[in-house]
Amino acid sequence: MLELLQARGRMGGPELARRLEVGERTVRRYVSMLQEMGVPVEAERGRYGAYALRPGFRLPPMMFTDEEALALALGLLSARRLGLSGAAPAVEGAQAKLERVMPEELRERVRIFEEVVIPATTPERLPAGQIVVTMSGAVRERKQVWMRYRSDSGEETERAIDPYAVVRGDAFWYTFGYCHLRQARRLFRLDRVISVDVLDLAFELPSGFDTPEGVLEALADMREDSWSVEVLLETTIGEARGQLPKMGVSLEETSGGVVMRSSTSDLAWMSRVLAGLSFPFVVRKPSELREALRRLAAELVALAGRT
Repeated sequence: MLELLQARGRMGGPELARRLEVGERTVRRYVSMLQEMGVPVEAERGRYGAYALRPGFRLPPMMFTDEEALALALGLLSARRLGLSGAAPAVEGAQAKLERVMPEELRERVRIFEEVVIPATTPERLPAGQIVVTMSGAVRERKQVWMRYRSDSGEETERAIDPYAVVRGDAFWYTFGYCHLRQARRLFRLDRVISVDVLDLAFELPSGFDTPEGVLEALADMREDSWSVEVLLETTIGEARGQLPKMGVSLEETSGGVVMRSSTSDLAWMSRVLAGLSFPFVVRKPSELREALRRLAAELVALAGRT
């Protein structure tokens, strides 16, 4: 029906029924289905009434295999869990339209995924979807942005940013780039961005920031924290990446193992990260990290002795 209306522009109910080899009641049901899916089919009442698409509307017919439709449905379910406030209604609408035309067997497979698969992490605070989209567009176009930002203390500032990347951490969404207010590279939580506008000012992306790996490695050294950490991990780089935080840590493969570098103001947190590893390691610096590990070990021994 959609193909016919796009090709002919306007068709009566009897003619549509004849071309589709169905009854006029089925034609009316098809019209209702298209309208529910968001296709603007308009019905003209009267003796010579007909059906037509709203002027200016064009939608190419799309046909998907079962596996393609399943992939789209699972992608929409995953997008719902990405943690973008404001995006949920659009995702729900797209999901409903897709499921409405899916065979029952496929719908059941999607329901199983939705009911059984549990997301391991849920962002604590959700940024507005438009903030993420605007910032991502600026990253892609390498355009400077003007941002109004609220700090952890509640102070609001306005500043120009050269956004290098948008990163989703375990708990928050971030943008990483050069802050013209502070004259240094900074990491900004997107849920604290009040507003952002793209400026007509281009910037040059620094060398090494054109891959996700380069951005994540840069995040390990950008913060002005108290301690510079270096640890030799006696494992492979693949195993290390699977067990360490994705942000704030850089890894270098050497003949003796994998060198992990990071910076932190909380050695107790770093000691807990290292204690959770399944492979041996050697703390190279700082020596205070060894003391933090000893304190953690003593706490665990004391807890193990409790009854």
